[in-house]
Amino acid sequence: MITVDAVLDSQRAAYLDCEHGAMAHADGEAHLIERLKAGDPDALEPLMARHGGRVYRVAYGITRNAADAEEVVQDVFVTLVRKIGDFEGRAALGTWLYRVATNAALIKRRGKRIQVEVSLEDRLPAFKEDGHRDGERSYLLLDWSLRPDQELLSSESRATLERAIEALPEHYRAVLVLRDVEELSNEETAEALGESVGSVKSRLHRARMALREELTRHWSRA
Repeated sequence: MITVDAVLDSQRAAYLDCEHGAMAHADGEAHLIERLKAGDPDALEPLMARHGGRVYRVAYGITRNAADAEEVVQDVFVTLVRKIGDFEGRAALGTWLYRVATNAALIKRRGKRIQVEVSLEDRLPAFKEDGHRDGERSYLLLDWSLRPDQELLSSESRATLERAIEALPEHYRAVLVLRDVEELSNEETAEALGESVGSVKSRLHRARMALREELTRHWSRA
């Protein structure tokens, strides 16, 4: 019998021992899943070593809190143990874990956060009827091609970007994390979120526009 304590022990070991990554790849995932279904607790650790880092990144990208992200990782692998018998392999295990992690992170954030999100419309660029950009002149004159890499990566700019991501509505942030951080395809992201590909493309485009607009406003004031 695999218990919650076994999951937590496996998580600690997977994060502390770098050799477990090689172990995970040395043993086929399908075989590990079958072992887990049979109740073999030793099959959990290599699966966590293979997928734990990505699950954590998704969880942190949505919750923006390290402690919450760690709790989500625990919840995801507890769920894996409890529901592994229902896993039929029609989708990749990684995609299934992304979906569980995304849902768990959204629930965690909704349950613990103070309302910090703003309407996405307030973060998008405005345009006049003739199609030209509206807003302050400094916004119109800002040339992104002249932004040096070191400025894009400065601590102040990163902090501005973090705040902009934090302010995104939850489902826009989830799409952004899966596509631009985890580099999933539109199809993989749609499957992980249970959304259509068209919805993923639309949300990703608007989320990117909102982040670009926030950096434009930041640099125009510099």
